[in-house]
Amino acid sequence: MNLHTDVVETLEKWQPGTAGQEALRHAFLGFLAAREDACRRSCAAGHITASAVVLDASRSHVLLTLHPRVGRWLQLGGHCEDSDTSLAAAALREASEESGMSGLTMSAEPVHLDVHPITCSLGVPTRHFDVRFVVVAPEGASPVRSAESDDLRWWPLTALPPGSEDLTELIAAACD
Repeated sequence: MNLHTDVVETLEKWQPGTAGQEALRHAFLGFLAAREDACRRSCAAGHITASAVVLDASRSHVLLTLHPRVGRWLQLGGHCEDSDTSLAAAALREASEESGMSGLTMSAEPVHLDVHPITCSLGVPTRHFDVRFVVVAPEGASPVRSAESDDLRWWPLTALPPGSEDLTELIAAACD
């Protein structure tokens, strides 16, 4: 199975908990139906990305990265690669690469969708159709910042960094 097919099947099976997320699910499926290249970074109209809301083993802290290009604290994640065989595998790969942690476990299905305008690595304005999964770190895991981040740290779920209010819905979905 190719990545495009996996993304379609993943989103067709997923039952979101809100009307807004259901509307986004249908929009994502429409985009995927119109674009065979929707999972490729080269798709200038926009592309599917895979994110991970990384929680500590106690599920009381979330790991956020200070994104160098965006200049804000965000969940881990990024572009799908040609080597990714599934959307879930892409999210787990991104979480492992960006956190430097091994032994991560992941939800089988997404918990949240988001579409946002961005100028990513191609230098051209586009949109990210972001599919987000929950990832849990093993007990005592210590993240190691990668070159893709200006900072990386655990934040209490009850005390997120300033400017991260747009993560509230995502983190609430991850904790349900």
